[in-house]
Amino acid sequence: MTVQTPTEQPANATNLTDNGITDTASDTAASRHGAATTARQWQVLSQLQRNRWIGTTHIYEQLKLAGFDNSLRTVQRDLNALAKRFPIEKNNANPQGWRWKEDAPLQSLPHMNLSQAVAFNMVEANLTQLLPPAILDELFPWFDLARRQLKDSKVTHSWIDRVRIEPATQPLIAPHIDLDSKDNIYHALFYQLQFKACYTRSNKSQASEYILNPIAIIQRGVIIYLLATRTDDPDTIIRTFALHRFASVELLESTAQTPDDFQLDRYLDAGSMGFTHPLLSQLPDHGKNTAIKLHFTKKAGKSLTESKLSDDQVVTINADDTLTINATVNLTSQLVWWLRGFGRGLLDAKPELLYQAVLDKALDDEQQL
Repeated sequence: MTVQTPTEQPANATNLTDNGITDTASDTAASRHGAATTARQWQVLSQLQRNRWIGTTHIYEQLKLAGFDNSLRTVQRDLNALAKRFPIEKNNANPQGWRWKEDAPLQSLPHMNLSQAVAFNMVEANLTQLLPPAILDELFPWFDLARRQLKDSKVTHSWIDRVRIEPATQPLIAPHIDLDSKDNIYHALFYQLQFKACYTRSNKSQASEYILNPIAIIQRGVIIYLLATRTDDPDTIIRTFALHRFASVELLESTAQTPDDFQLDRYLDAGSMGFTHPLLSQLPDHGKNTAIKLHFTKKAGKSLTESKLSDDQVVTINADDTLTINATVNLTSQLVWWLRGFGRGLLDAKPELLYQAVLDKALDDEQQL
């Protein structure tokens, strides 16, 4: 048996360790260089857009702002190398521009540019109430990516701080909606399923139980409405249900039935969400597509010279410096409430039933939902 001396073992161990350290250091340096290159090229791709040429100088300047210390020549080499792996293209202009090809699939985009981040940020702020959970689940990673992209951009933060969406009417606080009921309603609508619901109508104190066929979701101001038919209704009338009045919703496995001739845009264009006024319901076809004549003071009617009531609107400036507006609209409670907002600025309205409805506040329509 050969016995290894103590002095031999540490010597051999040291050589192995030295070799290991040398190899590890080399690998670490290469790994860091590769990671830096990947991060830089990732940032290069994130600057490109689909329908606009982006110059190499602009990309180089954006990399500097992001903390990358590389030359313009490095950026040019990166782009040429990336073009072999990703669907990007260059033009023959001077200076040269790059962009994503028009048919580049979204999966090829490794990052989100600032304009896309702004768009996703505004979608999250204004449309999440209307999106079903199945879609929101897929969008949340994009919302998160947009927030992180905007967090690192002083320029885009300036844009976000300078843009707001303000309602044209008195701001109201949205009523509380049972989140489980809302999620189930959106799920049922998305997958076209019937559901059983406990719903309290606005003129009742006790909830009623219905089985509903969901048809569409509409947000009107701060209120979200469901269009649906009841399975116990032989006439299959399309009814309006406010989401905040649902106490509970139970999903069913049965397929929802939608009227064959239903079209949401046609339904809205007919003024169905404007709600019928009791006086105006006396008019032919409940006042739909009715020619009206509104007489305003010049100051009150000025806004209608810029934002029209209808495509066929005609504005006449009268000799007494007042305005007459002729237009074809649906006569609804919403129109009545809007005209009341002009106060004494509205001098007259035709048909006479419309003006009577504006003046007689005792006839406000109470929705029987």
